[in-house]
Amino acid sequence: MTLIFDYVITNWVELLGAVLSLVYLYLSIKEKIGLWIFGFLCSTLYVIVFFSSKFYADMSLQVYYLVVSVYGWINWKKNADVKTHILPVTTISKQQYGLYIPTIFVIYLVYYIILKYFTDSPIPIMDSIVGALSVVATWMLAKKKIENWLLWIAADGIAVGLFVYKQLYPTAVLFVIYTIMAIVGYFQWKKSMER
Repeated sequence: MTLIFDYVITNWVELLGAVLSLVYLYLSIKEKIGLWIFGFLCSTLYVIVFFSSKFYADMSLQVYYLVVSVYGWINWKKNADVKTHILPVTTISKQQYGLYIPTIFVIYLVYYIILKYFTDSPIPIMDSIVGALSVVATWMLAKKKIENWLLWIAADGIAVGLFVYKQLYPTAVLFVIYTIMAIVGYFQWKKSMER
């Protein structure tokens, strides 16, 4: 019992971040605008967690999430349907595919160069992949594009291995749940789109 108590006391920031992240994910799937408040709170906590773990790409993602949380809130509020007060789920166009794919690649290269040559990151390749996918997925979520879930499935699945490697076990469990829930989110939003 003392071991568990000590673990909780030592890792309370990560544990609270994980709990708030689950609330954020639930609200994302349910298309509730409150997701952005919880996204802001959990991102604040994870800036601390990732900085202390030397996951600099993930830390910078959390800073990005803070900014996108504000943008997402404003976009969802401003562009919501007048009757339902909900921003409708849409899909990306062929032209947008031509924009998103190169954007992922460019963000990956920027992350990789920074992590490889300017930090002591232990795994710059995988950290950069997760970072690039997550940046674009978050932007797509703020725009309420259904394909955001496909990017999250890939990013979260890869992230599980990274967090196990760094012994961030509560976060690894969180990202297993995230991966599963991203699949659920995709199908939930697909139903919403068909309506």
